[in-house]
Amino acid sequence: MSGDYILKRSGEQYMFNLRAGNYQVILSSQRYTSKSAAQNGIASVQKSSPDDARYKRLKAKDGSEYFNLTAGNGEIIGTSEMYKSASARDKGIESVKINGPITTVKDQT
Repeated sequence: MSGDYILKRSGEQYMFNLRAGNYQVILSSQRYTSKSAAQNGIASVQKSSPDDARYKRLKAKDGSEYFNLTAGNGEIIGTSEMYKSASARDKGIESVKINGPITTVKDQT
């Protein structure tokens, strides 16, 4: 079972979530001022997600592990949830690498 993108409104802005096949959100986008910009963000995830160099592995102040996915220009295009360990975070990255290139977008705007 493959994942999908959920495109939705957030107030006056737009954002998307990438879900794995089990419907768990594995990456959340930044906020965009237009729907077309959010759609471009999805295209950027589709292109960038297979490339390990695009992942920035980070640690929050509370010690939780997380990652950002960046575009070719270095801009953050998505952020993961918080993980309890680096190994769990790395599994999240692998899931984004697998599910990121998918083309299924569910428009809930």
